[in-house]
Amino acid sequence: MTRLEQIKEAIEGLPEKDFGRLRKWLADKDYERWDREIVSDAKAGKLDFLAEEAARDKKRGKLGDL
Repeated sequence: MTRLEQIKEAIEGLPEKDFGRLRKWLADKDYERWDREIVSDAKAGKLDFLAEEAARDKKRGKLGDL
């Protein structure tokens, strides 16, 4: 049995209250990783195209002020 299978089996046996706490913890961890990835991508210039696209659309009148 792999480690992941063991974890899955343990999760299946959790009481509802603990399962809910685990689900929240996992969601929080997922958001934290996503945030770190976004920051890293922004610093690396990988998201520059979004600002450029927004600037073009604003110039064309397709994007309003926030």
